[in-house]
Amino acid sequence: MMKMNLNALNEHVVKILIAARPLDSVSAISKRIGLSYGWTHYWVAELLKAGVFERKGRMLALKEKNHFYRAIVSFAKRVLRNNVSLHYQVLELFGLKFAFTEIDGVFVWTKGGYNIERWREHYPIFIKTRTSDEKLWVYYTKKLGLNAKKDSKGTGVFLVLRQEDDFPIEFVEGNPAVPLREAVQFMKKYPYNFQPALEMVDEMYGIGLKIKYREARTFA
Repeated sequence: MMKMNLNALNEHVVKILIAARPLDSVSAISKRIGLSYGWTHYWVAELLKAGVFERKGRMLALKEKNHFYRAIVSFAKRVLRNNVSLHYQVLELFGLKFAFTEIDGVFVWTKGGYNIERWREHYPIFIKTRTSDEKLWVYYTKKLGLNAKKDSKGTGVFLVLRQEDDFPIEFVEGNPAVPLREAVQFMKKYPYNFQPALEMVDEMYGIGLKIKYREARTFA
């Protein structure tokens, strides 16, 4: 039986349970979810009372068969299933290095101004990940029922993981992306699809591409 106060059904607890790993710590969870150590400690203490966590020395052991934990994770799975926006947001809770790349690199660098070849029934999200983090990506995607692939063939909303040993990141309005030069190289590789986006980033960042896609205006 769940022994959880209804006041604990809040966004902080949901984020803690999404971010939590089998063996974890308050400090690590706090950093992952962007909540102060004090408040994270408070809600973890409530979850300890409910049997979601168990003390293992200074660490926390996640009790994955706990009814409250399973109910919240099941709820998260249902909400995430076909929600594009939440797929993007939940990545931040994993505490893993990643960068939006390819179509998503373009999407981020144009600040959402250019998106192509994606729709609700086929929405791949392209991210670079570190090879060394593969087991954790498997853990989180399995935990939340996220579809993760190494190619862009699929239906619904899914992640396309491009693994590398390591990679540089630049932030655009808080979003981690491949460097602008890499995004531009990708667009130049497919000029038919991305010439409008090349013009956009040229105007936005003044990088001297001299791309002219828009029709010239005429005046009577």
